[in-house]
Amino acid sequence: MRRNLDFFCAVIAVGLLAGVAGLTTSAVLRFVEHVTYHYTFGTLLAGITGSSPVRRALGPMVGAALAAIGWWILRRTTEVPELAQTVARRDRVPRLTWSIDALLQVVLVGSGASLGREGAPRQFAAALGDVAMGWLRRLSPGDRQILLACAAGAGLGAVYAVPLAGALFSVRIILRTWRLRAVGAALVTSSLAVAVGSLITKDKPVLDWPSLGLSPVLTGQALLLAPVALAVGLAFDRLMAAARPPRPMRTWVLVPALGTAGLVMGVCSHWWPDLPGNGRSILTVSLASGMTLSAAAVILVLKPLLTALFLRAGGAGGMLTPSLATGAAAGSLMALIADWAVGTHLHMPTVSLAGAAGVLAVTQGSPLWAAVFVWELAEPPLWLFLVFLVTAVGAHLLKAVVPVRDTPPPTPYPRTR
Repeated sequence: MRRNLDFFCAVIAVGLLAGVAGLTTSAVLRFVEHVTYHYTFGTLLAGITGSSPVRRALGPMVGAALAAIGWWILRRTTEVPELAQTVARRDRVPRLTWSIDALLQVVLVGSGASLGREGAPRQFAAALGDVAMGWLRRLSPGDRQILLACAAGAGLGAVYAVPLAGALFSVRIILRTWRLRAVGAALVTSSLAVAVGSLITKDKPVLDWPSLGLSPVLTGQALLLAPVALAVGLAFDRLMAAARPPRPMRTWVLVPALGTAGLVMGVCSHWWPDLPGNGRSILTVSLASGMTLSAAAVILVLKPLLTALFLRAGGAGGMLTPSLATGAAAGSLMALIADWAVGTHLHMPTVSLAGAAGVLAVTQGSPLWAAVFVWELAEPPLWLFLVFLVTAVGAHLLKAVVPVRDTPPPTPYPRTR
């Protein structure tokens, strides 16, 4: 009973602290974006579009260089272990190191780097959660492993306002279990974190779903995206695996390398202002049916290439939203090609999100989580969840039957017993 009571108290504390982590990283991210592109209100895309050409080019370079200086100092003095490895091996949590690393990730992504912002709140939430667990002495190593994974998933849920996807991330992506104790803890922590994070997210979906007429006949054609999602997802995985250095860069070369990557991003943003950042701008344009055929083709190529460039230059960040944006660009491209070649009128937002769900299922290995995450981001009509799920499952099953050499994950994930 005492052990269970400690576990319950830890679940509540971890959920609340994960929400604080989400609030903190979101606030810092917005501050960095506003300073980089010198705007006050509106979205990042609006800020980039309204900024001067010089600031648009040099802002990402300066921000990336500042983050690089921080990483150069941090990595010279200490090791920054991967979150998944720490959970798997039940190692000691480097609280201060993870917190500093998370701050540098936010600076890099906020200044326009093509990396996901979800890595920072996951690390910071895990660090804060470990502080709470340190106060409770009767927690077993297995319970600490569950709580650490729940903290990471709740941090993800808090910044994107996706409570169910945050919980599923903990149990299916990190822990890979359906154990009732883990599922219950994940649901509670993610819900609490999203409630705390609603002070910034306002408890609204990250993406605005357009109020357009839908037809099951038209949207059903999005299910044919599974082979395309498989190809794009596998290509994305292999490109990231090839770009990721075997060890984090520790020398002074990190500063000019990341600064150059930021400059390349800034120059590209003159023609494609939706490229900078984690990929939310691409998703926003796709849902608004504002992407042209040429822009979709260019973004489909440039988004993963720029993500790989920042990885190769020594940057750190999440891979979820860049792969999500790449899948949305692939879906938009397929819909535009079909409209141009055949004369169909596919529902662009549905096809875009279906492509995003398919690619995410391939890169993360969990079609259920991919479909839930994509649906919660925009909260379209509930029956569209089935479209996303079938597309994700189709791409995932094709990955299992197509004779291709799979790319091993960069870090091992645990399985709770």
